[in-house]
Amino acid sequence: MTIRVRFAPSPTGYLHVGGARTALFNWLYARHHGGVFVLRIEDTDRDRSSPEHTEVILSALRWLGLDWDEGPFFQSDGADRHRAAALRLLEAGRAYRDFTTAEELAQAREAAKGEGTDLRLPRRRAEALPAGEAEERAEAGEAHAIRFLVPEGETVWEDMVHEEMRFQNAAIDDLVILRSDGSPTYNLAVTSDDAEQHITHVIRGDDHLSNTPKQILLSEALGYPVPTFGHVPMILGSDGKRLSKRHGATAVGEYESQGLLPGAMVNFLALLGWSPGGDLEVMIGEELIERFSMERVLKKSSIFDLKKLDWLCGQHFNASTAQALEPALTEGLEGAGLATRQELEERRDWYLSLIDLLKTRARTIPDLVDLARPFLVDELEFDPEAVTRYWLKEPAPVLEQLTALRARFETPKWEPEALEEVIRGYAEELSVGAGKVIHPLRVAVTGRAVSPGIFEVLALLGRDTVLVRLDEAIVRLDGR
Repeated sequence: MTIRVRFAPSPTGYLHVGGARTALFNWLYARHHGGVFVLRIEDTDRDRSSPEHTEVILSALRWLGLDWDEGPFFQSDGADRHRAAALRLLEAGRAYRDFTTAEELAQAREAAKGEGTDLRLPRRRAEALPAGEAEERAEAGEAHAIRFLVPEGETVWEDMVHEEMRFQNAAIDDLVILRSDGSPTYNLAVTSDDAEQHITHVIRGDDHLSNTPKQILLSEALGYPVPTFGHVPMILGSDGKRLSKRHGATAVGEYESQGLLPGAMVNFLALLGWSPGGDLEVMIGEELIERFSMERVLKKSSIFDLKKLDWLCGQHFNASTAQALEPALTEGLEGAGLATRQELEERRDWYLSLIDLLKTRARTIPDLVDLARPFLVDELEFDPEAVTRYWLKEPAPVLEQLTALRARFETPKWEPEALEEVIRGYAEELSVGAGKVIHPLRVAVTGRAVSPGIFEVLALLGRDTVLVRLDEAIVRLDGR
């Protein structure tokens, strides 16, 4: 049997973290088993669905690298097939016509709540109709819904996550499968589509648990194969409540716009409710596919930990090659007006070395753009706090140090090891720690208090740029 799974988002909004995690688990399961990942757009909510939302969802999936093998199929295209399935159930006596108005049903439900009884009003009314009356009223054009006749007994399935699940059928209302306007409802449409697309495994969130017995009963009544179901845990915020906007960004597109690496986001999503075993957390590329299994999906809800996401972003930047980061960084540098694509291409070896130097301190592409700024501008922007802390507390000694270093930088070989020897040797002459010399120097050549290793920074800036910036710093300190 070829495993076939599906991701079926509703195009009524953006692709949120929970939906992206569901898509990822389906994709990983299909890729791990050499199966098929089907994309289906469930667009039967005509008032809220839009092509714009569909495109946003597709774009988010592409950014995450979740390529689909078939689709996207649109649920609305199967409406005739859905209606035919409902009529087939009606003809087989597995469904009935319900002429109860919405007002009557609401009143009956309120009465049932007060009495604490199970409501079967539509079924009782249908059973009370004389033979043939329901057909006559329908043929006369009287509005009615079609309800599935839930059988007695219980519905049992072996869930891939929760193991054996049991639902008493008496607790399931006779669900509407065809509305009075002739449109199919969710559970019928999904059941029909899963059968039509030969879906073998349905992996989705715990919030769908109550739908599963209904879909199993519909599949059995229609003679469809029943898929294997797996329900993954919900994602909660740091406060233990269901994830929402108050916990931060929840739409995948927001993380893309923040400049996160898609591999880091995929790694993070995979760990929301699944464990690869041991202490392993950072997984790149094929490793996730190789390790993924539904047996290691957790039963309990997972916590959306932004600190963990930030850490994973750093790990993925550190593990990425300069060549892999180059396209996104180049786009960011062009957008910030710091360099053109042609300029960077002309200095590509230097540019790749710069990326390798900076990537260990980045969490996002904008971070990388900002870190690259001192290497690409003609005129530095000085951080006032850095200037105050490392220059203005002792301006005279700092001026003396920068002047001395400026002279010593004229002759040595311009590479990190030689520069380190010069700087540490000068600090020893002054009988001070190297940091006492390095911190003011860093401010002079980058305008900042923090940077990658100063010796590598100097080497990449180049002798000419460093000497010019030291001259400017000396003038600035001398004329304070």
